[in-house]
Amino acid sequence: MTRAYLTTTIPYVNAAPHLGFALEAVQADVLARHHHGLGHEVRLLTGTDDNSLKNVLAAEQAGVGVQEFVDANAARFAGLREPLALSYDDFIRTSRDPRHRPGVERLWRACAHDLYPDTYTGLYCVGCEHYLTPDELDGAGHCPEHGVPPQRIEERNWFFRLSRYAQPLREAITSGRLRIEPESRRNEVLAFIDAGLRDFSASRSQQRARGWGITVPGDPDQVIYVWWDALGNYLTSLDYGTDGQAYRTWWEGADRRVHVIGKGVLRFHAVYWPAMLLSAGLPLPTDILVHDYLTADGRKISKSSGATVDPVALTEAYGTDAVRCWLLREVPRIGDADFTVDRLIARANEDLAGGAGNLVNRIVTMAHRFRAGRVDLSVPAAPDAKDLVATCTDAPGLITAALDDFDFRRAAAAVWAVVEEANRHIDRVRPWEFAKAERGGDAEAGARLDAALSVLLGACVTLGDLLAPFLPGASSLITAQCTADADGTLPPVTPLFPRLEPA
Repeated sequence: MTRAYLTTTIPYVNAAPHLGFALEAVQADVLARHHHGLGHEVRLLTGTDDNSLKNVLAAEQAGVGVQEFVDANAARFAGLREPLALSYDDFIRTSRDPRHRPGVERLWRACAHDLYPDTYTGLYCVGCEHYLTPDELDGAGHCPEHGVPPQRIEERNWFFRLSRYAQPLREAITSGRLRIEPESRRNEVLAFIDAGLRDFSASRSQQRARGWGITVPGDPDQVIYVWWDALGNYLTSLDYGTDGQAYRTWWEGADRRVHVIGKGVLRFHAVYWPAMLLSAGLPLPTDILVHDYLTADGRKISKSSGATVDPVALTEAYGTDAVRCWLLREVPRIGDADFTVDRLIARANEDLAGGAGNLVNRIVTMAHRFRAGRVDLSVPAAPDAKDLVATCTDAPGLITAALDDFDFRRAAAAVWAVVEEANRHIDRVRPWEFAKAERGGDAEAGARLDAALSVLLGACVTLGDLLAPFLPGASSLITAQCTADADGTLPPVTPLFPRLEPA
């Protein structure tokens, strides 16, 4: 049995959550549900990064205390669970969770041989919470990610000897021990390593951090760098600080340690974090799965840019299934995806109301009309159903292969292939003609009708099962509609997915 530890990033709580993070949360949820469905042991972690200067500045702008501010926004991230149908097992908050500070401090001490004090002058982007080199700025001298000029900072900090780990990192990635998907992101990381790794500042002055964060052990004038702090959550949530059993089970003992991240934080997860783990003598992640961005009218959806889409408001207006369906059917494995409400509505109407819902409605309606709602699923499929049987049989393997490649759109397409082939089968065999012939005394036509209804209802049952990781709500509705009662009769036909209109 595989044991898989899955994580999302933990976002800053300088503003409410947006659809870009919802994408990541849903992707990780699909992976966790898929592993559960295969009988694997699974732990899914998400949470919030509270100890950021961005959060402090946002709280100051809002005119409220930092803790009050981060508490309110962190609650909104935790509140995504029900609207998005998330199944995470753990939610960590870096300012509140008692597991976090001792774990971060233990990780710092484990890396002490690679930490040294130095004075540094550099260009700092608060949005990235990271120093930038001049060649990383755009033509206007701005951070390319956030579109603002960085601050020039000079202070004495603790530095981490990242430069020591170039070769071990390269070997881990090229050997496949640390897998980065898609390949273009793997190549990006290797190019960054090959360009030469520089030691990075692993602390900030208490003054610049506004006294917010975790103090460097043994140095009360310094606060641990927020990225060091935040990355540590993957261990601290497992009671690493007290060498708890969860750490031994889910980090040391996991077959797969999987980080689901956005492309904007690739360097931190694929270079800084593995180097910190190597320094501490700890196992590396096995997989770093990288998604691109969502945009709205061509602009990256982000809290800092002001281009944002509220995922909770979307689910309230159009439903959880519709939102998850768009995220999983429309967003490509590689490349940004532009969101509009019209696209969400069109996808939901095509795939849910006009696709899966219409198919189930057609088949259950025929079952009631021609067999009083009683269908024997044990009736063998006729030879003319070989394509439908093959599509249903092949789908689980195709889904697993696609998710192993971190390709949710391809995985979801394997589910809807069942819908498409089942509709084609109905149009080919025309069960209503068997029913008409049976009423005229053709017993063979009656047997063919039974075979057709059996294979079609079986396809709907398969569809409900296949949808479980992707659209758990839709899966439950389809499964309920296709499950007979104690007398062997299917429930009355109920429209499962009404057509959507703009709110």
